[in-house]
Amino acid sequence: MVDETSPQLSPMPDDETAGRLTVGDGPAAREIAWRRRRSRGRTDAPTIVWLGGYRSDMRGTKAERLLDFARREDLGYCRFDYSGHGESTGRFEDGTIGGWTDEAAAVLRELGDGPLVLSGSSMGAWIALNLVRNAEAFGLAGRIRGLLLLAPAPDFTERLILPKLTAEQRAAIAIDGRLVVPSAYASEPDVYTRALFDDGRANLVLDGLIDTGCPVTIVQGMADADVPFEHALALVEHLPHQAVILSLVRDGDHRLSRPQDLDLIERSLADLVRAAVELG
Repeated sequence: MVDETSPQLSPMPDDETAGRLTVGDGPAAREIAWRRRRSRGRTDAPTIVWLGGYRSDMRGTKAERLLDFARREDLGYCRFDYSGHGESTGRFEDGTIGGWTDEAAAVLRELGDGPLVLSGSSMGAWIALNLVRNAEAFGLAGRIRGLLLLAPAPDFTERLILPKLTAEQRAAIAIDGRLVVPSAYASEPDVYTRALFDDGRANLVLDGLIDTGCPVTIVQGMADADVPFEHALALVEHLPHQAVILSLVRDGDHRLSRPQDLDLIERSLADLVRAAVELG
């Protein structure tokens, strides 16, 4: 389920600033590392926000490509690491969908009150849908003007992982509180905790209509071994009938990081930004 992580730390671009935001109180407090680019002249355009995937960080290939796009179009851009990821503090095993969504909402509020286009990859798409579905509760009502969902994995704990687990693996989660499985993308194994599954059930989004209130574009690889393209089709059934585009990449994998994939992602994002500007 890992989307991508950066192979090495990249230098800070001249037009980005970095900061840290404390989320939570007491022992649960964690510092969220973020980077932000501000538009130097445009006042009509939204800020693009990158929401990475499970065990991914904000310096991956797609996150960097979106920064290049924002720079060329003079758009605002923000990316950050969830707790337990990248440069943010906290233990990865303590993370949950609800907690990571709270962190994302805190970052979005920190950006001010301007319009936003959320770009969520894999688990990040679940976070994006959680944010738009509960925008008023998070203090984001009316601000989210577009969603770009890449290999979206909403409800992945319940719909994609649990059905594949053996009885022994389910017992490990129930008894030990965690399941460790080899990762196809990293030398370190993937860890799924009981808290992640329990919290995932409290944050399911594919249990009814998701009234986004904005255009949605989905890019999904048909050769994705982690998120079957049928999952994207199921997501479409839960979205409003208007302003939803699904692009299936015949030979695309889960990462969607090849040059042709990145070109498609950029074109899709450009269309969403234009639509967001028209929405005013």
